[in-house]
Amino acid sequence: MSTDKAIPDDDPPPIPPEPPAPEECCNSGCIPCVYDVYNEALDAYREALKAWKARHEEKSGA
Repeated sequence: MSTDKAIPDDDPPPIPPEPPAPEECCNSGCIPCVYDVYNEALDAYREALKAWKARHEEKSGA
């Protein structure tokens, strides 16, 4: 039995978005570009990770 219960199964950490492959961008100025979509997803991931860390910091009493 593992003693590491700082990360409960019902609240897993958020998963970072996958960056687009270089060939996914056509370099024609699409709106939105795949990199714009990725950057928005990355911002959302960072916010979710910050909130997740805060929840787990509260639970561990750190």
